[in-house]
Amino acid sequence: MSRFFMLLALLYAPLGLGAPAGWDESQLKGLEWREVGPYRGGRSAAVAGIPQDRETFYFGSTGGGVWKTTNGGGKWSNISDGYFGGSIGAVAVSSWDPNVIYVGTGEKTVRGNVSVGHGVWKSTDAGRTWSHTGLRDSERIPRIRIHPKNPDLVYVAALGHLFGPNEQRGIFRSADGGKSWQKILYVNDSAGAVDLVMDPTNPRILYATTWRVLRTPYSLESGGEGSGIWKSTDGGDNWVSLAGNDGMPKPPLGIAGISVSGSNPDNLYAIIEAAEGGVFRSTDAGETWKRVNQDRKLRQRAWYYTRIEADPVDEDVVYVMNVRFHKSKDGGKTFEPIATPHGDNHDLWIDPNDPKRMIEANDGGANISYDGGENWSIQSNQPTAQMYRVSTDNAFPYRLLGGQQDNSAIRIRSRSAFSTAIGTRDWEPTAGGESGHVIARPDNPDIVYGGSYGGYLIRYDHSNGDVRAINVWPENPMGWGAAELKYRFNWNFPLMISPHDPDTLYAAGNVLFKTTDEGQTWQPVSPDLTRNIKEKQGPSGGPITKDNTSVEYYGTIFAIAESLFEPGVLWTGSDDGLLHISRDGGQNWQDVTPTGRKHGLPKEIQINSIEAHPFEAGGLYVAATAYKSDDFKPYLFRTIDYGQSWENITDGIQTGHFTRVIRADDEQRGLLFAGTESGIYLSQDDGQHWQSVQLNLPVVPITDLALKQGNLIAATQGRGYWILDDVSLLRQADESVFKQASHLFIPAPAWRLRNGSREQPENMGSNPPAGVVFYYWLAEELAEDSGLSLEISDMDGKVIRTFTAKPPEGEEPDEPILGDDDRKLDTGVGLNRFVWDMHYPSVEKFKGLVLWNRSLDGAKAIPGTYQATLKLGGKQQSVNLEVRADPRLDISPETYRAQFEFVSGINRKLNETHSAITRLREAKSQLGAIEKRIEGDNGHAELIESASGLQEKLGAIEATLYQTKMESPQDPLNFPIRLNDKLAGLMSLSALGTHPPTNAAIAVRDELFEAIDSQLNRLESVLSEDLADFNRQAAEVGLEAVRVTAFRDSES
Repeated sequence: MSRFFMLLALLYAPLGLGAPAGWDESQLKGLEWREVGPYRGGRSAAVAGIPQDRETFYFGSTGGGVWKTTNGGGKWSNISDGYFGGSIGAVAVSSWDPNVIYVGTGEKTVRGNVSVGHGVWKSTDAGRTWSHTGLRDSERIPRIRIHPKNPDLVYVAALGHLFGPNEQRGIFRSADGGKSWQKILYVNDSAGAVDLVMDPTNPRILYATTWRVLRTPYSLESGGEGSGIWKSTDGGDNWVSLAGNDGMPKPPLGIAGISVSGSNPDNLYAIIEAAEGGVFRSTDAGETWKRVNQDRKLRQRAWYYTRIEADPVDEDVVYVMNVRFHKSKDGGKTFEPIATPHGDNHDLWIDPNDPKRMIEANDGGANISYDGGENWSIQSNQPTAQMYRVSTDNAFPYRLLGGQQDNSAIRIRSRSAFSTAIGTRDWEPTAGGESGHVIARPDNPDIVYGGSYGGYLIRYDHSNGDVRAINVWPENPMGWGAAELKYRFNWNFPLMISPHDPDTLYAAGNVLFKTTDEGQTWQPVSPDLTRNIKEKQGPSGGPITKDNTSVEYYGTIFAIAESLFEPGVLWTGSDDGLLHISRDGGQNWQDVTPTGRKHGLPKEIQINSIEAHPFEAGGLYVAATAYKSDDFKPYLFRTIDYGQSWENITDGIQTGHFTRVIRADDEQRGLLFAGTESGIYLSQDDGQHWQSVQLNLPVVPITDLALKQGNLIAATQGRGYWILDDVSLLRQADESVFKQASHLFIPAPAWRLRNGSREQPENMGSNPPAGVVFYYWLAEELAEDSGLSLEISDMDGKVIRTFTAKPPEGEEPDEPILGDDDRKLDTGVGLNRFVWDMHYPSVEKFKGLVLWNRSLDGAKAIPGTYQATLKLGGKQQSVNLEVRADPRLDISPETYRAQFEFVSGINRKLNETHSAITRLREAKSQLGAIEKRIEGDNGHAELIESASGLQEKLGAIEATLYQTKMESPQDPLNFPIRLNDKLAGLMSLSALGTHPPTNAAIAVRDELFEAIDSQLNRLESVLSEDLADFNRQAAEVGLEAVRVTAFRDSES
């Protein structure tokens, strides 16, 4: 069983959940999500290296799991997929046994959109396999430390719940490799441990920092009772507080980081959030302290940073992570910045044996240096982007648009426009910023509107680079609480273009606004549609450091939609739990918030997304989330009567998988998709029941979903964008299908494009398969000789290709296959996939064929309708399939046909030529055998002479048709190519693009055809006349005749 399906079983077995109706785990194997990208790193706050291995490093992504490199950052591979994923707060590798790795889930960078963790995972084989080892309710683990000589003795700093109190927080110790845990430092149920260090010279000595931090939907509090610094000298059995020692700042304290110098364990550094905070140094193991630096550049936005790391060799060298990466050489008195590939720095590991070798984590991922930060490895090989939302445009191939946390907004192709994989050429920055909705005009995909925090709103025209700020109310709110603002715009405020009018753009703060002139003028079309609770709109942060970025702006509209059937039927959902509807374009509004015990929403829940019903004028789907109130239950609702009644539709979604988004298929009524904190679900009955459709998608928070051209698109918080190309199959997957012995699904339309698809491209997103993707169901595994076949025909019934079952793995055919090997069908039980590349049969080869022009592919099917027939055991089922033209090309059907006929004609001539060479070689072989038998016999001198003459004539013909001296691919550089090779080259050239043959191509074809036909006629003459004479002579002396199939099916 694969790691992905093993994980699926672990996640859903406790609930008795399965796959979609009638399916089980093994039957899902044919469906796969594909990664789109972008390959641009997202935030990391956890890194680790190995002193004994200079090339191996690890980092934890804040949403994307654990990654490993074995070549110094040249390539990173995810090592947690199939076991766990999501947000990672700590990675620790045993220096005694580097096969032992502990990972703490849940990050310390506690943003408003932060993900939760689920305890500790452990590997004993360097990340190949993993097991969960407890502390599931800790939610956030910022540090893990392992005893230097005993990998079973491990310490964990657990921060605990961010949005409420809990008991599983503090410092934990395990002496049995994680089988059991003992809480050895606990302050209270609101303060957890945020940093933990071990004296490098004495592992009994530990230092820890604790932190009271609380987020609510409308505030952040950093500091207060329980925040402090602690020390143990007996391996954690007992702890003493250092917070009140001489030189320490006065309370209240906030977050603190601490580090011990490897060269002098009495030398400590701490960075402390406090009114008189800064960098502190102790030279007596924590007994007394001195503030050595108070620069705000080192302690700004303390809750997000506050990491400090002492150099292991030089006690006067210390590093501080903040917006920039800072280094001091004088014990912290002064700091100089070190440039890193990305800003906002969070963690650092330094090789204790070589301080210039390090790995550093920041908002752009992880980067490695071997020269103390002079040079760093790249971050463009880390597909760990955190995407807030996804929308699509109407370009071809269509693009995905959204904001990437800690980076820019982007638009990226759903498949490469020109290449076999989705690379940097296929994506670019676009309008807006990291946190906003980004949407393109439906009638012009180059015009994009993008938002970001602070009410920032941009119109960008990609055709000419024109950019314009069109903020609804361009008053910068930075640093102010929400209550002081005229309008409150959320960090992730919504945008929408009316589905009925591309000139109507909506944006929402606490009021819904509309523009019909691209932002030149905005008009409010609603009153305040929130609860407008003023006491929840104050400045955020504190009690020490304020943090007003608009993340905590509360009482805002968070989601908007318009009916697909009735213009002016508008819906809004707020972050404080209200749903409103207007049926007259915003003149009047009605509160339609679901209420009641069974079908009501918790008060002040965040309405995270809403979706207009694709089949009901008064219908709406709602996804809400209450994780910011420490409630992780899913909340999905549906109405079909303009909000007069509601139904809760969460049956089957696992508790803890809180819901962020719901989307409805616009072709099949009742087919729904939901994105949750831990994956994606599917409903085929309008939400009455849900099942996982996770498949090979990593465990990662899903922030948004979209449907486009039969594709399901997922925006993730830590793994970029992914696409499931096969919604067309899900539309057909009813229970009756899986009761059959076999079933062929109608394939989705296939685009006839020049660029194909690369298997597992490195540092690039994947294109969909290049061709027609067939899915077929088998109720049981079939033997090779089962008679399974898939026949492709044109609409006139002419068979193009017939594919049969694959041979057993490793089995070689008795004779080399000289044409296409069409034994390609899988025969496993469940859902199987096969991709027809749209090519007609290729040119038949002959043994030992070597060509300079090696492509002998058959002509590509032209746009149109074809038929596929699955045959098994006397049963056959036919479905139609559609090959679509590239919509970017203005090409007539006559042009497609002209190219097809030209390439097919050359294909046939090459087949004729190669068939002739095969027959010619048969004759030469038999002649050679006779010559060998009569060699040296003077009585057969005349026959020997005839055989020699025949061999010479046949050899001359062969050498004219084919370069017989070639043995390796570059031999043509020494031996000029012959007629078949020239014709193969012309066929390849003429198959490029989609164009009729040029006049020159036609002329060259005619010349080559004439020359080949001349040789084929000579061969026919030799085989029908000269060989006949030879056979008569051979018969007279009692020798067998040379028998070959004559050219053009005449017998000799």
